Amino acid sequence: MTSSTPYATLTPVLILEALEAAGYRPTGGLTGLNSYENRVYQAEMEDGSFRVVKFYWPGRWSEAQIREEHAFVDDLVNAELPVVAPEAVDGESLPNHGGFLFAVYPRQGGHTPDIERKDDLAVLARTIARMHVAGAHARFQHRVTLSIKRLGEDSRDFLLNNGWLPPELEKAYSSLADQLLARMQNPEKPARNIRIHGDCHLGNLLWRNQTPHFVDFDDCVTGPPIQDLWMLLSGEREDRLRQLDTIAEAYEMFCDFPSDSLGLIETLRTLRLMHHSAWIARRWDDPAFPLAFPDFDTPRYWSSHVLELREQFAALEEPALTL
Repeated sequence: MTSSTPYATLTPVLILEALEAAGYRPTGGLTGLNSYENRVYQAEMEDGSFRVVKFYWPGRWSEAQIREEHAFVDDLVNAELPVVAPEAVDGESLPNHGGFLFAVYPRQGGHTPDIERKDDLAVLARTIARMHVAGAHARFQHRVTLSIKRLGEDSRDFLLNNGWLPPELEKAYSSLADQLLARMQNPEKPARNIRIHGDCHLGNLLWRNQTPHFVDFDDCVTGPPIQDLWMLLSGEREDRLRQLDTIAEAYEMFCDFPSDSLGLIETLRTLRLMHHSAWIARRWDDPAFPLAFPDFDTPRYWSSHVLELREQFAALEEPALTL
């Protein structure tokens, strides 16, 4: 197994052996689910039930960091929040088999929430507020902190130092990235940062019975609460202002809305864009990535990326959203 293709030995036989070793009785029925960073499968059990098993990308997080993720999710379960938590067999939620750390989850049905519906958006905001209340009760000791350096500077340096930019765009990207990084607001405020989901996009929310079920805490970090909220905003500025009022009013039912962090939204959006491109580049040797992002190593992709970052520079110059 190499670091660039860590799943080369993750065969169906090994997956089934891992489940059996963890105390499960799979039938052999496996279905691959949509995931790039990790490998995730739905497995049928002999009793007719289904489990979702996730094999963590080796070396991305330490065992201590993953266990801290699981402990955070347990805290949310204890706070009666609708999160999908890893199952523990004999007290172990992170078995190791064949060199892979993995976790087993109950299958959770649901669909993407409709945030165009004001009532649904309010339910999401209230639930995230409750999550943040629980998240503030303890601190991560091993998980990373959301930072400009990790998501922005390191992403820029990786792309430039490894020749990912076409020669004709390298100077433009380098200059633009420097300007963006200089313009960003610093999200690292230890007194206000808490344990957060960190990747709260709609794909990590399953809506069922008027309830949002939160999945995939793989990117949980110490960070500003607004990170879990800004991805619920969409559309033109007027649309986002209206959505923001709905979110803030609902959020305030459980804790103070972080209105003083609204100026971070475009910084966080820009960091996400920069990190996303560097993430694909770092994983390019994994066969799954060229299939999922077929135009990534073409001038067309990088032209679009530079244009997107230019638009973000303009967004950073605009006044922050206000309530």
